Amino acid sequence: MSVTITAILFALIGIALAAGGAQLLMLGGSVYYLITGLAFLLTAILLYMRRSMALLLYALIVIGSLLWAVWEVGLDWWQLGPRGGVIIVLGIWLLMPWIRKPLGFQSPNTGFRYAASAGPLAAAVLVSVAVAVLSMFINTTDMEGRLPEQQVAAAPNLGGDVPPGEWHQYGRTPYGQRYSPLDQVNVENVSNLQEVWRYQTGDVKLPEDVGETTYQVTPLKVGNSLYLCTPHNWAIAIDATTGKEQWKYDPNVGLNPDRQHQTCRGVTYYADPAAQPGQACAQRVYLPTSDARLIALDATNGQVCTGFAENGVLRLEQGMPYNPAGYYYSTSPPVIAAGKIIIGGAVNDNYSIRSQSGVIRAFDVNSGQLIWNWDSGNPTETAPLPEGQTYTANSPNSWSIFSVDEQLGLVYIPLGNQVPDQLGMNRSENVEKYSSSIVALDINTGADRWVRQTVHHDLWDMDVPAQPVLLDLTMPDGAQIPALVGPTKQGDIYVLDRRNGEPVRPIREIPAPGGAIPEDFTAPTQPITALTFRPRTLEGRDMWGVSMFDQMVCRIRLKQLKYEGQYTPPSLQGTLVYPGNFGTFNWGSVAVDPERMVMFGMPTYLAFTSQLVPRADVPPKGADEKASEQGLNRNEGAPYAVKMGPFLGPLQIPCQAPPWGYVAGADLRTGEIAYKKKNGTVYDMTPLPLPFKLGVPGIGGPMITKGGVVFLGAAVDNYLRAYNLTSGEQLWEARLPAGGQATPMTYSVDDGRQFVVMVAGGHGSVGTKPGDYVIAYALPR
Repeated sequence: MSVTITAILFALIGIALAAGGAQLLMLGGSVYYLITGLAFLLTAILLYMRRSMALLLYALIVIGSLLWAVWEVGLDWWQLGPRGGVIIVLGIWLLMPWIRKPLGFQSPNTGFRYAASAGPLAAAVLVSVAVAVLSMFINTTDMEGRLPEQQVAAAPNLGGDVPPGEWHQYGRTPYGQRYSPLDQVNVENVSNLQEVWRYQTGDVKLPEDVGETTYQVTPLKVGNSLYLCTPHNWAIAIDATTGKEQWKYDPNVGLNPDRQHQTCRGVTYYADPAAQPGQACAQRVYLPTSDARLIALDATNGQVCTGFAENGVLRLEQGMPYNPAGYYYSTSPPVIAAGKIIIGGAVNDNYSIRSQSGVIRAFDVNSGQLIWNWDSGNPTETAPLPEGQTYTANSPNSWSIFSVDEQLGLVYIPLGNQVPDQLGMNRSENVEKYSSSIVALDINTGADRWVRQTVHHDLWDMDVPAQPVLLDLTMPDGAQIPALVGPTKQGDIYVLDRRNGEPVRPIREIPAPGGAIPEDFTAPTQPITALTFRPRTLEGRDMWGVSMFDQMVCRIRLKQLKYEGQYTPPSLQGTLVYPGNFGTFNWGSVAVDPERMVMFGMPTYLAFTSQLVPRADVPPKGADEKASEQGLNRNEGAPYAVKMGPFLGPLQIPCQAPPWGYVAGADLRTGEIAYKKKNGTVYDMTPLPLPFKLGVPGIGGPMITKGGVVFLGAAVDNYLRAYNLTSGEQLWEARLPAGGQATPMTYSVDDGRQFVVMVAGGHGSVGTKPGDYVIAYALPR
């Protein structure tokens, strides 16, 4: 009976592999699955006939599969396992006495029944197991190396007059370096960090929220106060030493299912140099809200500063050609420079072509009066918009964080795309020039000084997501260049002269795939930088699963999608977009050490799919349909909607093989990548808490200290980790009570201790656990 059941099982496996393998072969894929499926069927027949030849044939299947797997992926255990796991388990099953004995023969002299020979199959299984065990000790994915430890700049330009123990802006200073000159915590003692206090804001995810409620805030530290915001835009001040709440302000933003992101990345601090001692609102916190307001608060008590704008509230919808609630607001903190508060706004992706403008505006920091406006749809008219007129509808917007060089008089804007992101027809000349670019604007007039585009005719939502990082870069020949480091979704790192946007590291144009829909077109070439973390083009051998079956399905799906490498245009059949919408780098940007002139980042690799849907095939909007960038994006008013989402297999795990996330270090003086190491475990991605270090996706940013330590949460397992900046080696980790998709910061308190603070609140898009935690760590007293 066991043999018969086994024969039936082998036959079913053979049918599945042969059918899928035939389909894959017709699509131009590997012939392995068809051959193996037919071999399984023949093995099933031999088993049913009780022929010992079944074991010899299966030994050939085992050895053939091993050779094929090693030829495809080398000694990568995480890729060998899915290819061989089922085959090895079945091989061991066939070696069991209750299978071998019925396949043997009975002695005519003694009547004793001899089991079929196990030698060839046992040898094949042992060799395969030995190769598998060997592969567990071989790291085929990491790039080992070290960053230079030389202190190139003895007195580096940190970008602002911020006391060493404080953190005044999102990236600490206007330069956005995410670098602290504190060194009490260093590579030698970071493993001793302990939690010293924990604060809960009380703002938690609600059932009525949009799908992407995220907690991405980096607190500011001024004096002995930490200032932060929450996903529902509460502003909070807490004691930096004890974690006790000082004040809380709730702007009552309400709930709106059309908000694509219910989030807040931070608040903006300002101290009025003309204020008298003890004067109300001499120190202010500016709070952006998800109902498109900017509110000025007294930093000492959280009271509204009524002298700003209209009773303390600046309404950002003014001058907009359309104003559907929930479609426009600022998710990131504005910057303050030369007495102006400069702010952009997020426009909902792929909702409607009747979208608000992506205008960048500068207001008087005290009165809230409009000083200039730069609209990428009408870039030469920067004088304040006259009452009754409106900005250009649906012009490229900036939802991320700006950087400022007040000495040069420039603010640096990472720009997005025009809605719909995947449709490029009817874009204006200005949109074609400015979309998906880094733009330098004059702080005083709003005029654009230079623009550097990172994607031509963007059809993939490759908006520039990250705050540009500024530093004074000393080249190997001794020349010093005021530089800008701009990470992008496609994995390129733009190193530019921030005075004029000219490349410090070479940029070249390479051919790009064509084949857009008839109404659209593609750019013949796309830029690529010399310092790049772009992944190679995916192939069938890169497909993955927990077994050979879902791996085969992923191979079939890859072949069914339109894919000729990066920048393959959207299509009706469905296109593979890789890197996907999360990008290689996102809003977390990179961190830069301005003394050693090196950078640390977290490149992520996760493919997405994009399929255009003709307007006639788009169903009516459901009453309970909420905002989302995954699934059907409606693009109201456009000829096509678009379906988007991660490229997942039948078991809802990524079709591409891990690693999906790394930590990496690069030398900005030479433009060379020193190391790249897989980062994070599947502990919170699987039903069982498995600590396997596959290298998982992440969204968030790193922070560097003078002590040579990098702190980073971000990965989809709930940990805060510390790394050696020189080597990328992990030195410490702390388990978080929720997802850590925020960028950590550090400061010192009155008794001299250095604290590291992490916000843990989760991220809706990546599915990490929501929460409302602010946690501080320090060395033992």
